[in-house]
Amino acid sequence: MGNEFESFSLTHAVMLAIFAAGIPVVVGLGRRVRDDPDRARRTSRTYAVVLVAVTMTMQVVQLLPGQYDVDTSWPLNLCDFAWMVGAYALWTFNQTAASLTYYWGLVLSTQGLITPDLHADVGSAKFLGFWLMHYLIVWSAIYLVWGLGIRPTWSAYRIVVAVTFGWLVAVYVFNVVADTNYGFVNDKPSGGSLLDLAGPWPIYILVEIVVVAGIWALMTWPWTSSRSGDPVAVQRV
Repeated sequence: MGNEFESFSLTHAVMLAIFAAGIPVVVGLGRRVRDDPDRARRTSRTYAVVLVAVTMTMQVVQLLPGQYDVDTSWPLNLCDFAWMVGAYALWTFNQTAASLTYYWGLVLSTQGLITPDLHADVGSAKFLGFWLMHYLIVWSAIYLVWGLGIRPTWSAYRIVVAVTFGWLVAVYVFNVVADTNYGFVNDKPSGGSLLDLAGPWPIYILVEIVVVAGIWALMTWPWTSSRSGDPVAVQRV
């Protein structure tokens, strides 16, 4: 279309509205199939295939001649790991993988929706791929937890904190060597984000670690403080 996407524009509002409209759809879908293991398996694996197809296509396009950019083309952001874990959770109903998708998707991938660092023309393949990837990641987290009822645990919380810290260190080293900024580990997004409220580097990294770990703990507590409710059939698939 020749019009570059701008954050907090009408286009941005429309894309957020589409995202919000999809939430009750995925929750309702999960709840309709959760007590029927066969239907739950077929539905979730179809979702997994769609998620992989969209994200892998986007990845291949980014590596093509004329599209490749060392600063953005490699799958090193947490969203890239979130879709991989999400697809595995959808295919297997693994509780730890579902919990990781829940933590990464709802706290980190949503940042891409609210404050997208996206430099692409509206309607372009990059534009559509960016939004579809983020939609599918966050929707999968919502589908797995509120739809299918696969609850996060404190064990999964400890795993996600450890894995995320390991990712942080590895990506920092890569960024230093390759002069990149994956995950905004070495610098803040140029277009502005919530990180602007957390001070300069490396203070904002420390603040982010504490805040995110605290939010994840709060996201875990309601599910573990009470075990009331019907058992979830899909967990036994």
